[in-house]
Amino acid sequence: MPSSKRSRYRGTRTCGGGTHKNRRGAGNRGGRGRAGQRDHRFSHFYLAGTLKNGKHGFIRKNVVPVNVLDVGEIDQMAELLLQEGIARQEEDLVTLDAGALGIDKVLGGGRVTHKLNITAKAFSERAKAKIEEMGGRASTV
Repeated sequence: MPSSKRSRYRGTRTCGGGTHKNRRGAGNRGGRGRAGQRDHRFSHFYLAGTLKNGKHGFIRKNVVPVNVLDVGEIDQMAELLLQEGIARQEEDLVTLDAGALGIDKVLGGGRVTHKLNITAKAFSERAKAKIEEMGGRASTV
């Protein structure tokens, strides 16, 4: 049975701590707590209400940002979009290219009260269902 680390160091002078000077007080590790950290990071963390410092966690580097908007917000803006010429009226159908607004994906939040014909890169299932339920059309680019 292998011996534990504690019993392995019994009888040695420094118990694995290097030279006998290395275990004297907190000065060997640069002080206690956040001692000596009086640079710009201190005020930043102090104002933010947190005393964390350094890097934490993982970062996803290959994330592509997607601009999204709820179909309910598009419905609310329909009148304004028609006035500004971004959308056009075809009988009772409001035709809109979401790419002209800088929107990549249309999500299904909110209520739809107009017949909408929206063209976008992507739609959520709820957004498609709400648009088609009102008699509109959701088409992808």
